[in-house]
Amino acid sequence: MRSPIKFYLVLAGLLMVACNNNPSKMENKETSQLLIKQEINAPQAKIIAQELENHGDVRVDNYYWMKLTDDQKNAENADAQTQDVLDYLNAENAYKEEMMSHTKELQQSLYDEIVGRIKQTDMSVPYKRNGYHYISRYEEGKEYPIHSRKKGSLDAEEEIMLDVNELAKDYSYYAVGGRSVSTNNKILAYGEDTLSRRIYKIKFKNLETGDLLEDEIENTTGRVIWANDNKTVFYTRKDAALRAYKIFKHKLGTPASSDVEVFHEKDETFGTFVYKTKSQKYVVIGSYATLSSDYRYVDADNPDEAFKVFQPRERNLEYDISHFDDKWFIRTNKDGAKNFKLMSCPEGETLKENWTDEIKHRDDVLLEGIDIFKNFLVLSERIQGITQLRVMPWEGEEHYIKFNDQAYLTYTTTNLEFDTDILRLGYTSMTTPNSTYDYNMKSREMNLLKQQEVVGKFDSSDYVSERFMANSRDGVKVPISLVYKKGLKKDGNNPCLLYGYGSYGNSMDPYFSSVRLSLLDRGFVFAIAHIRGGQEMGRQWYEDGKFFNKKNTFTDFIDCGEFLIKENYTSKDHLYAMGGSAGGLLMGAVINMRPDLWNGVVAAVPFVDVVTTMLDESIPLTTGEYDEWGNPNEKDYYEYMKSYSPYDNVINQEYPSMLVTTGYHDSQVQYWEPAKWVAKLRELKSNKKPLLLHCDMETGHGGASGRFKRYKETAMEYAFLLDLEGITK
Repeated sequence: MRSPIKFYLVLAGLLMVACNNNPSKMENKETSQLLIKQEINAPQAKIIAQELENHGDVRVDNYYWMKLTDDQKNAENADAQTQDVLDYLNAENAYKEEMMSHTKELQQSLYDEIVGRIKQTDMSVPYKRNGYHYISRYEEGKEYPIHSRKKGSLDAEEEIMLDVNELAKDYSYYAVGGRSVSTNNKILAYGEDTLSRRIYKIKFKNLETGDLLEDEIENTTGRVIWANDNKTVFYTRKDAALRAYKIFKHKLGTPASSDVEVFHEKDETFGTFVYKTKSQKYVVIGSYATLSSDYRYVDADNPDEAFKVFQPRERNLEYDISHFDDKWFIRTNKDGAKNFKLMSCPEGETLKENWTDEIKHRDDVLLEGIDIFKNFLVLSERIQGITQLRVMPWEGEEHYIKFNDQAYLTYTTTNLEFDTDILRLGYTSMTTPNSTYDYNMKSREMNLLKQQEVVGKFDSSDYVSERFMANSRDGVKVPISLVYKKGLKKDGNNPCLLYGYGSYGNSMDPYFSSVRLSLLDRGFVFAIAHIRGGQEMGRQWYEDGKFFNKKNTFTDFIDCGEFLIKENYTSKDHLYAMGGSAGGLLMGAVINMRPDLWNGVVAAVPFVDVVTTMLDESIPLTTGEYDEWGNPNEKDYYEYMKSYSPYDNVINQEYPSMLVTTGYHDSQVQYWEPAKWVAKLRELKSNKKPLLLHCDMETGHGGASGRFKRYKETAMEYAFLLDLEGITK
């Protein structure tokens, strides 16, 4: 998935800046130096016309030469084409540095205040599993977490499982994924990625001796699932296009070359994964596509037996399964349940004709997930765009957990035990830092375990959050969540950053960000457009923003911008837009359609060369996303996709100031998409407003690893926006 680039939920504090009662009227406003520097010569990529013909239609791509294969990119001696690409990317980075050189002090100040809000010495809320309390903690000044556990009690001696700071010290990028402890608590399996392409090597550590086992498994998704014998694990491999496509079984102490393939997902539009049920009774293999899913399972006590199919795959049948006692619970869209319903079946009778309704389908409620306990069933529902947690005793009166904010995000977290009355949940709003609670489902008492600490003089009452329903051009009401600092005057002169995504059914929820305070305290309004293509308003909201309805995503975002102007939160001279990945596609589309509406745009790792990418099955994610965008090998999809593809629709017109970011090792949106897009914009745009490309030569889709370093790029993005507003401090 070309996943959303969210603003991080991190610990934060309040920057004190010189301002009047209206924080948007800054004392230090000046003329944008970026606009003054417009005359600096920008890099001009060489033009090599490449004709691309499909369905009798010819597209001419002058920058197709930037596209490289992995073999070329990883070769020890780069060929001429590779060197040309590197030269171009380095030239763009140098130009960006020159154009933004006057913001160096501001960038450092922003970085310092963002990092200054983070509690240096911090610890996660411990969770209990199989007799141990598991903890992740940070030490002052260190980038990476330390993962540890305590046996029996939180007062017990700490056992360090992984100090990621030590593991990462020899790498410019390092990420740990998929930590998993054997059922006898003796062996830790984990994945490591040192390139930022989400390809993990699995390693095993003896937690009693501290030694690494000789077992190593390459080219995986990073996680293993333990059978109950403590020696058999299941894991997922990736193919050349980085699709998760095979499940293997590995026995500790044997070479990975002898691992047994237990499942091969041959359909290239599907991916596969493996997990263990909360009951610990079954290991389950799942296969998924946008419009279909299926599962197979094996007894975790007998991992060498053959997996049994739960319900054979059917087009447009989606379901997921949870095991409890002698039953399976199935969340599914069976029988036209667009918003999903809950069904169940006996343990040994899993075919769909044996499924019976537990929670019927509702047109106005999206069933997003379930948590099962010995005495309770908890439903995660989305009603009118807001998440709700519904507690249903197996016997007794049900209820919804109440919260006070107008717009918020709540979610269940780590709930590994069946026999408990305690539900662990998370809660946040645009003015409330992320909070972890234990909720007693019987007494209905809420116990705050931890709230994200904001280092500094932060007071949530200094900020205002609002929620509106904007009219789209076709009469649909589109939610907008926004936040700003108290004292803001709605006179149309406030800078406003509008964020959006709108793909894959991913809902962009109203959550807190300490990073965002650096904008709010300088007078910005921050708004989230909950546009179609997400799933905020139910499954239909998603359906209405994909395939041949994709343009609704773009027009919704534009209409949300117009709404904010109409309501005097901002104006065209002060309205900014931001989105990443598929949200970068959104940015590319809206600047082609309404370039006059935005004073500046930040497009992060943008998916902009839609047609060419979706025609190339060797690129990660392509085949698995035909049910999201359509298959351009079919003429109708090709023509519709071409009609909005940002790269294909760049024309000779004025464009807003833009900052585009990418990572050279990005596996989700390859670097050449934003690089080509910037080159074509430079070739065709009719004005000289700043157009900057930042290519991080060491990272991939998610940016830098570590809890501090990633904010260097955030500080650069914020400095870009602030400079366009003439805010220099």
